[in-house]
Amino acid sequence: MHARSFVPTLAAVFAAALVTAGPAYATPAGTDAPDLAARVVTYDASASAEFRAAVDRGAAIWNESVDNVELRPVAAGQRANIRIIADNGWPRALTTSLGNGTVYIGRQAVTQGYNTIRISAHELGHILGLPDRKPGPCSSLMSGSSAGVSCTNPYPNTAERAEVEDNFGLAPAHRSGVPHGVVLTD
Repeated sequence: MHARSFVPTLAAVFAAALVTAGPAYATPAGTDAPDLAARVVTYDASASAEFRAAVDRGAAIWNESVDNVELRPVAAGQRANIRIIADNGWPRALTTSLGNGTVYIGRQAVTQGYNTIRISAHELGHILGLPDRKPGPCSSLMSGSSAGVSCTNPYPNTAERAEVEDNFGLAPAHRSGVPHGVVLTD
């Protein structure tokens, strides 16, 4: 009798683990098969304070730029893949796996004159698997601060878009060019 109660409990734990394991694939209406062309990654910008509009715009830029992943604000009561927090430090991203982690929109860079939308798109780029590419030109989103304060370009270039498309192609949710727990700054 003890074994019978264990099996349903184990099944419930396994089902819960699948739900919280990582970014979900979008499922076409009326089907049970995932649409592997659009993985949905949710973000919670409720702690992004004065940077909320910049975060939403940074996410929209990625949505306009790539097809294999879509960044969406998290639904009420749900757990987000990405937490976005405003703080007084330098902008940075702490990835836990591809499409998962925490972004800090640091006021230090904003005070120095860096563009908030570029910062947001850049840090989201880290969560999407892109490393910093310094030094670099303004045309490279992942060049970050090395492009200078005058650079306001928030758009990924062709190579950056292609890398994110590849990262979110048919790969498993844990695939990433960024090792687990690595902090990427600026």
